[in-house]
Amino acid sequence: MRLIHTSDWHLGHTLHDVPRDQEHKAFLDWLLQLIGDEAVDALVVCGDIFDTANPSSQAQALWYGFMARARRLFPALDVLVIGGNHDSAARLDAPEPLFRAFGVRVVGGFPTDPQGAPDWDRLIVPLHRADGSVGARVAAVPFLRPADLAPVAEEGMDPLVEGVRRAYAEVLVEARKRCGKGEALLATGHCYMTGGVLSELSERKILGGNQHALPVDIFDGDVAYVALGHLHYPQAVGGRKHVRYSGSPVPLSLSEARYPSQVCLVELEGELCSSVREIAVPRTVDMLRIPDRGALSIDELLERLAALPDRSPGDEGALPYLEVAVQLDKPEPGLRARVAEALEGKRARLMKITPSYGGTNSPLAGAASGKGLHDLTAEEVFVRRYQSFCGQDPSAEVLEAFHEIIEQIGQEERG
Repeated sequence: MRLIHTSDWHLGHTLHDVPRDQEHKAFLDWLLQLIGDEAVDALVVCGDIFDTANPSSQAQALWYGFMARARRLFPALDVLVIGGNHDSAARLDAPEPLFRAFGVRVVGGFPTDPQGAPDWDRLIVPLHRADGSVGARVAAVPFLRPADLAPVAEEGMDPLVEGVRRAYAEVLVEARKRCGKGEALLATGHCYMTGGVLSELSERKILGGNQHALPVDIFDGDVAYVALGHLHYPQAVGGRKHVRYSGSPVPLSLSEARYPSQVCLVELEGELCSSVREIAVPRTVDMLRIPDRGALSIDELLERLAALPDRSPGDEGALPYLEVAVQLDKPEPGLRARVAEALEGKRARLMKITPSYGGTNSPLAGAASGKGLHDLTAEEVFVRRYQSFCGQDPSAEVLEAFHEIIEQIGQEERG
C-alpha cells in the first residue's frame, strides 16, 4: 500500500503580516492532484495543521474545504491527522465524531476513556489497501504535553523523556496486539528527536527544553515507519531512513527559503517499508535574499536592486518575498525609504531589511566597569548599547533625541 506523510502546514500563517492563504491553497490543490496521480491509499498529517490555537476563519475554511474535497474525490482514502504543539487539541478533536463518519481519523490530544485509561480505539488506527483489507496499524500518538505523561519517580531518569518513552511503549504494545499477519506497524509523533536539524521557526522547547530531546530508540524493533512532525527541515533521524520528518510544505520564515519543501511517499510491502520517495512541493511564491550571503554597502545594495526584473501585469499575487542585508556604520533612519524607492516597479516585495554593524554586541553590564545593569542610568544603558551595536559613540544629535524621548516618557508617566 502507499501513503503520503506530511506535516506542519501552519494554515493561517503570515510572513511579516503578509497572509499565506493563497500559497497554502495552491499546496492543498497540488496535494489532491498527487493523491490521485500516485494512487495513494492513505494520507497521514503529523501536526501543526494550524499556525495558532485560534485559527482565522480563512484558515479553517482551507482545512474543512480540503477535507471535503478529499472525501469527494477519493471516497476510499484513509486520512489520519494528529495534533501538534501549535494546534488546539480540543479544537481539532471537537468534530472528530463527524470526521470519523466520513473515514477521517483525528487525534488532536492524547485520548483517554472516562476512567482515564488510553482510548485504544482512537489511538490505534487501521489503514486500508485499495482492496479494503488492512495494510497497516498506526500508533497514532499526537503531540504529548507533560500532563499526558505518567509520573516517573525513579532516581536518575529524566521524568519527561522517560514519560514519553513509556507512553509510546504502551501504545505500541497495544498496536502490536491488533496487528494481523502481513500488516505493517507504524507510529506518528510531533516532537523533537535527538539528532534532528533544527529549523529557526520550530520551537525547540516543546517538551521542556533541548535537554529533553527524545532518543530515536523509542521506535526500535518492528516499527516499519515513523511519521514525524515539528521540525520544518525534512530529514531522516539518526541515520534511520524509516524515522522521518517530512518538513513543512511551505517555507515559514525567510531563513527557510533554501529548505526543500516536500512530502514523503511511503510504500509498504507486507509488514515492511519498502521505499520512501521525497516529492518536491512546487512553490508559488519565491523567496530572495540580496546578497545570498553576507551584507552589502548601501550603494552596492541599491545597484543590485536596480538590476532586478521589472514587474509585469498579474504579478501582484506572486511577487517574490525579498530580504536585503546591508552593512552600516551607524543607524540610517532613511534606509527603508531608499530601498522602497529602488524597488518601485520591480518584481519583488520587500519583507525585511537586515542591518549589520561593526560593534561587538557585548553585554551592557561588563565586568571591567564593576557595574551591573541595575547600577546604570538610562543614558549609560543607551550609550553602551549604541557602542556595542555600532562600534562607535552616539553623536550629539542622537543623544539629544534620546533625551527628548526620555523627557516625553516622563511627562506621560507624570500626567
